[in-house]
Amino acid sequence: MAFFRGLTAVSRLRSRLAQEASTLGGVRWLQMQSASDLDLKSQLQELIPEQQDRLKKLKSEHGKVQLGNINVDMVLGGMRGMIGMLWETSLLDPEEGIRFRGLSIPECQEVLPTAVKGGEPLPEGLLWLLLTGKVPTKEQVDALSKELLARSSVPAHVYKAIDALPVTAHPMTQFTTGVMALQVESEFQKAYDKGLPKTKFWEPTYEDVLNLIARLPPVASYVYRRIFKDGKSIEADNSLDYAANFSHMLGFDDPKMLELMRLYITIHTDHEGGNVSAHAGHLVGSALSDPYLSFAAALNGLAGPLHGLANQEVLLWIKSVIEETGSDVTTDQLKDYVWKTLKSGKVVPGFGHGVLRKTDPRYSCQREFALKHLPEDPLFQLVSKLYEVVPPILTELGKVKNPWPNVDAHSGVLLNHFGLSEARYYTVLFGVSRSMGIGSQLIWDRALGLPLERPKSVTMEWLENYCKNKAA
Repeated sequence: MAFFRGLTAVSRLRSRLAQEASTLGGVRWLQMQSASDLDLKSQLQELIPEQQDRLKKLKSEHGKVQLGNINVDMVLGGMRGMIGMLWETSLLDPEEGIRFRGLSIPECQEVLPTAVKGGEPLPEGLLWLLLTGKVPTKEQVDALSKELLARSSVPAHVYKAIDALPVTAHPMTQFTTGVMALQVESEFQKAYDKGLPKTKFWEPTYEDVLNLIARLPPVASYVYRRIFKDGKSIEADNSLDYAANFSHMLGFDDPKMLELMRLYITIHTDHEGGNVSAHAGHLVGSALSDPYLSFAAALNGLAGPLHGLANQEVLLWIKSVIEETGSDVTTDQLKDYVWKTLKSGKVVPGFGHGVLRKTDPRYSCQREFALKHLPEDPLFQLVSKLYEVVPPILTELGKVKNPWPNVDAHSGVLLNHFGLSEARYYTVLFGVSRSMGIGSQLIWDRALGLPLERPKSVTMEWLENYCKNKAA
């Protein structure tokens, strides 16, 4: 992304953010920041009382306002389209895609600090944005990078717990085991056991979340090296930022790969609260389970083939295309293979989304990265052909609401280009990224005092009787 391209856009965006902040009754969301305060926790301490008052006002003045009607299809169809939870850190629009605290992905690329001029955003900057609603300065991001590094020491028992598993265990199984082993360090559990007023719940939650985010790259890289590199671990480089250090510990030091990891973690951090992993983390956290337990639940949801495991499936499917048709696949051959996949009762991985109805902007920014850094890569060229071939076929099929590519359609090809070709590991990368969104919201869950989640369930008999009575 060229540096000078964004200068005018940044100026326009700063103006818009200032206008938005002024319309929120003094609530300082989406402000550009000064470099005076480098401490993230102190920023939250200032913001929390304002947001607590905001929530109380919302409940007292609008608590009885209806947000729509629930029909039987929603109950039987995975609660699709139901508004049922508060999630402050991001919002997903079916047409526009994800916004992190009001900022689209292109806007984040324009205003968030980078490691190199014209480069990709530093994930630490997005973490600051998710937690505070403010765009941080480079100084604040650098301070957060150092704080995360200082928190990143992993106890020896965590690695021993992972080593107790067969090396053949799925990477997500080993990763989740590591997270569960970290749980014995929980500051929230210790504080809760000693007795802690509800108004202070967010403070040990903050400590747990920051510690968890900091320790995930060492744990995740240990899993990777254990399975795929004969257990030969690589020490952290304390001079690197969060994403670059993660890439280094995995064994990849190409500057372009470091940039890819910054982009990857940034765009995978959050996708509002209704997806399986985010909802699972929120649900378990609502029982006052600590962040380690909550995030482990989220990871187990992420490991499902219909959620985070899909990015693994995409690369495997693309490679199966090449195995059957050869590397110089024609458009007609590709169409035939797509139809063959669909007629066998399978889906084309990487296409469609439960909410989005247009091309996922997370796909688009990865495509821009590929066009800039690896335009001649054969797998990227195949992905580009799929972008032309698959949507018309899915539209013709008539059963898909969104025929366009999602985030998973591209990430594996980029990682494969730089040598991270082990598709079974990709969901672990997703998990490391998603900790920032789920963890940020969990802090706000505690700060706002959100209650235990307990929706009502019904039986088919209840639905049949209810519908009969309504029709009578």
